[in-house]
Amino acid sequence: MPAPANPLKAAMQAGQMQIGLWQNSGSALVSEIAGATGFDWCLIDGEHAPYDPAGIAGQLRALELGGTNAVVRVPVGADWVIKQVLDLGAQTLMVPMVDTPQQAQQVVRATRYAPEGVRGLGASVARVSGYGRIADYATTANDRIGVIVQAETRRAIANLDEIVAVDGVDCVFIGPADLSADMGHRGNPGAPDVVDTIADAITRIRAGGKAAGIIHDDPAEFGRLAALGITFLGIGADVALMRAGFAEQLARARAATSG
Repeated sequence: MPAPANPLKAAMQAGQMQIGLWQNSGSALVSEIAGATGFDWCLIDGEHAPYDPAGIAGQLRALELGGTNAVVRVPVGADWVIKQVLDLGAQTLMVPMVDTPQQAQQVVRATRYAPEGVRGLGASVARVSGYGRIADYATTANDRIGVIVQAETRRAIANLDEIVAVDGVDCVFIGPADLSADMGHRGNPGAPDVVDTIADAITRIRAGGKAAGIIHDDPAEFGRLAALGITFLGIGADVALMRAGFAEQLARARAATSG
């Protein structure tokens, strides 16, 4: 039995719009709810939420219940971290702060078994193979791992064409918050030069034959981003959407019950 197909990777390669949700709650319950909502993907954030392998495994199980593609963002692109997350059952990874093509190449190699890479052979005792049930996992997995690298600094933008050209990178994701801070506009990703830089980056990513990704929580911007060429679109984070929903409901109740 081979490693499972990766429909998200196939959709990214085909240029199909994939809409998803960031998950920072660290909650399998929230993942189960989100996974049943109809998102194309949900991202389990191990960078700005706790990096907890046991918790990540629980969230992966919850997303599988709804048939939603899971992406796991690792805290760093270290080989051992990538190995752990893949063995937990993640098929698609996002790696932050990839500034050079050499870093991108190292990330790809960390997701591949030898001789194409350096991923350690431990799947036969890991969740990813059903603890050995998928007997051919190691011989078939390399081509089924999705790799998303984040370009979120001026250095990454300067090296963007070379990063995009790295074989095995499926998507380059622009990090607007960190990029705007690095460009001198901390807290203002809507600054005109940041907006122009992101638009140019999207064009370059698509010209290189890779999917372009970004996160934005303003519905008024979704059409513009799609028109620019974004096909991997994050539309918000679970904790932010919950907080906004709580606040909106509370405001309605206050208004309705005020004397």
